[in-house]
Amino acid sequence: LAKHVFNDAVTEQFYPKGWVSVSDDFDLLRVTTAVLESVTSGDVKESKELNSVQEKLSKELAGKKFLIVLDDVWNTCNYDQWTTLQSAFRVGAVGSIILVTTRDANVAKMMGDTKPHNLESMLEVDCWEVFVHHALLNNIPQDVVLLKEKIVVKCNGLPLAARTLGGLLRCKRVDEWEEVLDHKLWNLSDQMGILPALQLSYHYLPSKLKRCFT
Repeated sequence: LAKHVFNDAVTEQFYPKGWVSVSDDFDLLRVTTAVLESVTSGDVKESKELNSVQEKLSKELAGKKFLIVLDDVWNTCNYDQWTTLQSAFRVGAVGSIILVTTRDANVAKMMGDTKPHNLESMLEVDCWEVFVHHALLNNIPQDVVLLKEKIVVKCNGLPLAARTLGGLLRCKRVDEWEEVLDHKLWNLSDQMGILPALQLSYHYLPSKLKRCFT
């Protein structure tokens, strides 16, 4: 939803625009540098000084009506880090927007006084359509239909889960799907706070590609 808003014609009134994927590593220097790179559409000379990067970011945003999206912020971001990060945003013009996406309600409360927009889970029929699209099932065979209920339950109404699971299973024979759907990681990932479909997607990567995430 945030991506659709970011790319919509209505946001043409904002300049510059920036999109940063934050994830679980809320390192102030990394995030600030990423925002600067995003709004300037170019590489930023590496710096180990947070103040230097913040000054450059402030100069880029000064007096401008900007839109910045901080996507997928985890609870590793604390209030002190957030206030330090947003200090560079205060020079913008009236009407500037910082849009934050998070799965943690406490993060939303900490970051601002704007009422959060809570997304409801998708209906099962919509979740199934997303899965089918990414699994590239033009003609749905009967043995896949029999697994439909189990698949939508695993997706739990989450579009990211449906997309990831569809992408994972599209490369496998239908007779292998049951093994993936019954994998123990569906239970373990919930306890770890990681979306099960993402954990499974990583689990089935070739060993040489797993090294990219270590």
